[in-house]
Amino acid sequence: MKIDENKIDEAALALLFLTLHDEYGSAWKQLDWGVTQRLHAKGLIENPVNKSKSLVLTAAGKAKSEQLFHQLFSLSE
Repeated sequence: MKIDENKIDEAALALLFLTLHDEYGSAWKQLDWGVTQRLHAKGLIENPVNKSKSLVLTAAGKAKSEQLFHQLFSLSE
């Protein structure tokens, strides 16, 4: 089975929106390192390599995170 890493990255970014815990875009970083490295390379999160248990979304990452969260997880009415 081939895996579409872009879909995984989008789902991970959408889930980061769910765990945002401040106005700066900080979210818990309990994601696969490969995913966080790709999100960082795409400019959607700040460098995830540190001792903190959270990561920081860029402005673009925060906006895309919210959009994907609603797109992937909202129930249609």
